[in-house]
Amino acid sequence: TLDLQKGRLLYVKDLGPQIGWKTVFLWEYFGPLVAYMISYSRPVWLYGAKAGAPMNYAVHIAAICWTIHYAKRLLETLFVHRFSHSTMPFTNLFKNCSYYWGFAFYIGYYVNHPLYTEPYFGRLQVYSSLIAFLLFEAGNLSIHLALRDLRPEGSTERKIPVPTGNPFTFLFRYVSCPNYAYEWYSWAAFTVMTQCLPAGMFTAAGFAQMAIWALAKHRNYKKEFPNYPRGRKAIVPFLL
Repeated sequence: TLDLQKGRLLYVKDLGPQIGWKTVFLWEYFGPLVAYMISYSRPVWLYGAKAGAPMNYAVHIAAICWTIHYAKRLLETLFVHRFSHSTMPFTNLFKNCSYYWGFAFYIGYYVNHPLYTEPYFGRLQVYSSLIAFLLFEAGNLSIHLALRDLRPEGSTERKIPVPTGNPFTFLFRYVSCPNYAYEWYSWAAFTVMTQCLPAGMFTAAGFAQMAIWALAKHRNYKKEFPNYPRGRKAIVPFLL
């Protein structure tokens, strides 16, 4: 309750139209699944007569990886994430969806193109990158679970994140935001697997944005916890 007495002033800030974080996340992660799969499952819509050519095996693997990532993100939004803020500005919905949906269609158009050929080093490059992608996705999920368990449901309590019994959480020893680290590792693996320039652009853009978020969280951790581990970096071990 607020201790309002005569003579006191109450300041209210108009935040404008708001929308729930979970709603935004669901839309921005569902869209890429649809946008990418249009070029994969309905190539005739985009490529016309050229769509009759058989798809390269790497194209099918890329589609599976894309689906795994965004299906995981949707499930995490529904059952794992605990949001410290309930809403964000409504305009963020359009900004976030434009970014994710646009890149999904851009990447899908080239990876699923009838003229797409396998990467330079062939199956070795594809399957080694696939293994790396799956490991990094498992690492990202592991960090999200560890962060969820760090904050009891319905609480705003904050603690210093540390490695748990899950071996994937070892990155907490080196960076403040291993979830972002595993995220860009995954997309780097996807880029190598597909050898597709738009995927590399998406990876670079994602890393740049996540680095900004990670540096801000890293500063907040150090400010909030005087005993915060001094050797940790924000997102890139030993460097950034």
